[in-house]
Amino acid sequence: MPMLNVVILAAGQGTRMRSDLPKVLHTVGGKPLLQHVYELAASLRPDSLTVVYGHGGERVRRRFSAWPVHWVEQVRQLGTGHAVQQALPHLERGQVLILYGDVPLLRKPTVLRLLEAGAGGRLALLTVELEDPTGYGRIVRDPDTGQVLRIVEEKDATPEEKPIREVNTGILAVPVEALKIWLGRLNNDNAQGEYYLTDIIAMAVADGVPIETVGADPDEVEGVNNKRQLAELERVWQRRQAGALMDQGVTLRDPERFDVRGEVEAGRDVEIDPNVMLEGRVRLGDRVRIGMGAVIRDAEIGSDVEILPYSVIDGVRIGPGCRIGPFARLRPETVLADHVHIGNFVEIKKSCVGSGSKINHLSYVGDSEVGAGVNIGAGTITCNYDGVNKHRTVIGDGAFIGSDTQLVAPVRVGEGATIGAGSTITRDAPAGKLTLSRSKQVTVEHWQRPQKKS
Repeated sequence: MPMLNVVILAAGQGTRMRSDLPKVLHTVGGKPLLQHVYELAASLRPDSLTVVYGHGGERVRRRFSAWPVHWVEQVRQLGTGHAVQQALPHLERGQVLILYGDVPLLRKPTVLRLLEAGAGGRLALLTVELEDPTGYGRIVRDPDTGQVLRIVEEKDATPEEKPIREVNTGILAVPVEALKIWLGRLNNDNAQGEYYLTDIIAMAVADGVPIETVGADPDEVEGVNNKRQLAELERVWQRRQAGALMDQGVTLRDPERFDVRGEVEAGRDVEIDPNVMLEGRVRLGDRVRIGMGAVIRDAEIGSDVEILPYSVIDGVRIGPGCRIGPFARLRPETVLADHVHIGNFVEIKKSCVGSGSKINHLSYVGDSEVGAGVNIGAGTITCNYDGVNKHRTVIGDGAFIGSDTQLVAPVRVGEGATIGAGSTITRDAPAGKLTLSRSKQVTVEHWQRPQKKS
């Protein structure tokens, strides 16, 4: 197979973003624009991959320092042709694919069709038809043969050319050797005073190089120049994710009010209410039900789990048959066994909770090991932090912790133990016994509540 070189142009300043953040670091679907493009390029397994950077470039390079790419700086932004010229030292032979760091939603099948069209020494252009082509370079074709003659930019187009609806996306595949020759011929004799990459089309026509075009969905080739466009592409991305999950059988009560910022694997008969956010790597078992407003990040959730509204789950493994929320918060390194109940306004952090245990109301359990069949009453707190270090609490199987209990770690509660409500437990509680810590209840006779002075 011929060599494949990919060049990603990512040097634009992005002034219309009105942001200190480099444009290509703004995110769609929780992922920087440039990362979307890089991952597409990397999936093609190219022989070389070059990123041309400019404004904010060192920040971009630091963000993606682990990428196996050639980084090339375009010190002066003199147009797309000039940008590709900077990458020439890394292009040896074969075919080169030109992509853009602010066009994040291009699909791999479209790119493969483009590369196939550009094989055998041909030049292939990715084009799109728009109802309103304003601002785009028009594809000018021979009226008799339909062959591409050139691309004319908006500011250089004649009144006859401006109504053309087929426009250039800037994405193309071209033979390396021919590209080197054509880039050497570029000039900046145009309204912008820039070196247009699109000028190589007319050169290819003059040299008798066949030019092919491949059509694309407008959403695939939409770039980002401002925050409005960024928001529009976010919705396109989210519709794609929602559609993919529904194709797998997931029921989304309102696909327009559902967000994914990562990778989701879902089992059968999963149901998701509106305004749910899934981030990172999320795995949902069969028959999982997720209530409105839940946020789930980097979690593995077993079958038949119900997550009630407005719960936040982050870095957690949840076994089958559990019931979470509403308004629960499960923090990283928490592991729930099967059929655990975590109720409203309960926070669990870095803890293991055994099969069938219940923590139903207004409690905090951190750095703990909770056995099976444990009941933890409302308002219970594991006091895990002494101001310097964290300590563990261990609660044995079948223990009953009364409401409003403070378990001051490090402490152990034995199997089958009962802790009386309102206790502060500072020493280990023995198995099978009642342990409580309370001051004597006293009633003060003849006491009167203070009255306001008139």
